[in-house]
This record gives sequence, structure tokens and C-alpha cells, in this order.
Amino acid sequence: MEVADTRIVHPDPDLPITLQEAGRGRPALVLHGGGGPATVAGIAAHLADAFHVLTPTHPGWDGTERPQRVRTVADLACAYLHLLAQEDLREVLVCGSSIGGWLAAEMALGDEDHRITRLVLLDAVGVHVEGEPIRDFFALDARGVAEYSFHDADRFYVDPATVPAEQAAIRQANLATMRILAGDSMHDPGLFGRLGRIDVPTLVIWGDSDRIVTPEYGRAMADAFASARFAVVTDAGHLPHIEKPAATFEVLDAFLAPVNR
Repeated sequence: MEVADTRIVHPDPDLPITLQEAGRGRPALVLHGGGGPATVAGIAAHLADAFHVLTPTHPGWDGTERPQRVRTVADLACAYLHLLAQEDLREVLVCGSSIGGWLAAEMALGDEDHRITRLVLLDAVGVHVEGEPIRDFFALDARGVAEYSFHDADRFYVDPATVPAEQAAIRQANLATMRILAGDSMHDPGLFGRLGRIDVPTLVIWGDSDRIVTPEYGRAMADAFASARFAVVTDAGHLPHIEKPAATFEVLDAFLAPVNR
């Protein structure tokens, strides 16, 4: 893959967004979750073989600016729809991980110009599923995050004592921003009932060992869409594209095959 270029775009006059882009072809917008843009770098690199991939850093992550008026996932979805219009992008694939998946769904619901033609959600949050509560992520320590997020927790656990102070401060700021946008509950109570209005082909991918949001939660979310397929990646947790990239991309490529013919 070619090296990604970085530029600053302004979907709204007071909202600068850092945007990485790479590849050529139809546009793909890749939306990160709470861990920041590095967590979806593998997805962006994979898609750039066939797509023009845009990966924004959400406002407030990694030291970027967040206007006070941007306080919800819906606010951010509106900004990214403005970005698609500003760049005149059509036939857009939107791919989101965790809260990025929630953001992708909100974008599809607000897409009055019909610019989005496919959705991919990976272990998304954002809805309330009876009997399958979202884990209280903000109550977890570093060991808990690893245990609930990954199939192989020991491989991905990072001892906080080994993290440089500057990096630790960025992580704390990212977490604070996520709490503002997603709220303590990490969902919109009304979103589940609105997913059926989304009629673009949708792929919902889930790690079978995810204990932040369970596979049963994911299956219920997929069933709520008008047209969605549900795929499970074995021996993977909340970030299957990091823990089991080959298996995740196999599912993703099969879904995108009709687009890339």
C-alpha cells in the first residue's frame, strides 16, 4: 500500500479534522473506535488495495481539537456527512469499529443524499439489546480491558507502568472524549428501533470472544437492519481485525466482492 497522505479538512468552519487517505478507486470511510485511528490502520491498509480510503481522527482524539458543540455521536455523524458532500463522494463504503460502527449507522440514517451504499460494522456499540448489556468500559482497569476485549488477553495486555507519560496522557484524553460523545451507557436508547430504516447492504462482523458487547448483542443488532448479514470471527474479541486480521478480511472481501468486480 502507498504511504497515506494527511491533510486537515473543515466539514464545518469551526471543525478541523485530521484526515489520512490512501489508495485509489471508490471511496471508503474508515471510522475508529475509542482506541483511536491506530486501531483501524490495518483495515485502511487492506482496503486501500481497491478503494480510495479516508481515515479521519475523530475530534478530540490524539490531541486534536473538538468544538464544545460536538457532544454526541449524532453530532459527529452530521459532520462526516458534511465531509462526504464537501468532497463530493458517492457510492461510499463506510466501515466502523466499536463506536465507529455506531457512528456509521448514524451516518446511514442521516444520509439524505444517498451517498453511502455499503456499511461494515465491527463489534459496534450504540444500541440497547435486552438481556445483553454493554460492559461498563469506563470501570475497567488495564487488565480488565484486555480480559474483556481480547480472546488472547495476555498477548494484548499493556502494563500501565510501561506506558510513557505523554502516551498515557493521550489515552486518558481519548477516554474522556469518548465518554463525552458516547455517554456512560455507550448507546442511544432510540437507535435500535431506527436501524430498520437503513436499507443499504450491511455486514456486521463480531469476535466470538468479545465480552464488551457479546456476539448475541451483535446478532440482535444485525437482525434489526433491513438487509444485513452477520459473521463471527473465531478466537477474536472486540477488535477482530487486529486479533485475527486474515479471517476478518476474508469475510470483508467476500462482502465487497460485488463492488470490486
